[in-house]
Amino acid sequence: MVNLQQWVARHQHRVAVIFEGRDASGKGGAIKRFKEHLNPRSSRVVALAKPTPVEQGQWYFRRYIKQLPNPGKLVFFDRSWYNRAVVEPVMGFCTKEQYQKFMVQVTEFEHLLYEDNVKLIKFWFSISKEEQKKLFDSRLNNPSSNVNSVPLT
Repeated sequence: MVNLQQWVARHQHRVAVIFEGRDASGKGGAIKRFKEHLNPRSSRVVALAKPTPVEQGQWYFRRYIKQLPNPGKLVFFDRSWYNRAVVEPVMGFCTKEQYQKFMVQVTEFEHLLYEDNVKLIKFWFSISKEEQKKLFDSRLNNPSSNVNSVPLT
């Protein structure tokens, strides 16, 4: 990762690393390990909260565009625009129409990023429902337990 960071800085690239996946699958722990030896001046983590009412009235991708990396920088997204495809429909946070619009626009959006020379690196983390339930139960029994302790396999 340090070599990647140096390459990004030397060539003034913009790199967005996206971590998506099931809750408790280890996204946060992986990001922590990826970043632990990096220079914080040229890398950061983005973990956006629920959209504000203002953001809900804007184009869906706008809140993510504001977080994209500048030249020479790495940005780690702890979840990303893929929330609209993965989490929001299940939780009832978007309408069927919003979901369908997203599915049409996401490939166009990422093509625009590609054309603007933003490098995307995407990771998908998954665990079984049984393992996920064990981790959730563990959190209930020990609120100070840390999701970052999930091992990478």
